Amino acid sequence: MSLLALIIAVIALVIAVLAYQKAGGIRNLQEQAEALRFVADNLREKTADALDKLEKSIRKSEEKKNKEEK
Repeated sequence: MSLLALIIAVIALVIAVLAYQKAGGIRNLQEQAEALRFVADNLREKTADALDKLEKSIRKSEEKKNKEEK
């Protein structure tokens, strides 16, 4: 009986591997990971640019405020 269960488990494993490969397998995951890296890098650059602009804006308003106080 346990031999039959082992055979069924091995067959199920083979079917699962074939389905995984047909769905794209590891290559597809690597392509998706690369695309996500590109998006993350692009988002990181845009965030850095936005923070830089915000910093400059705040510093200008602080300088303007300090000049008005004097």
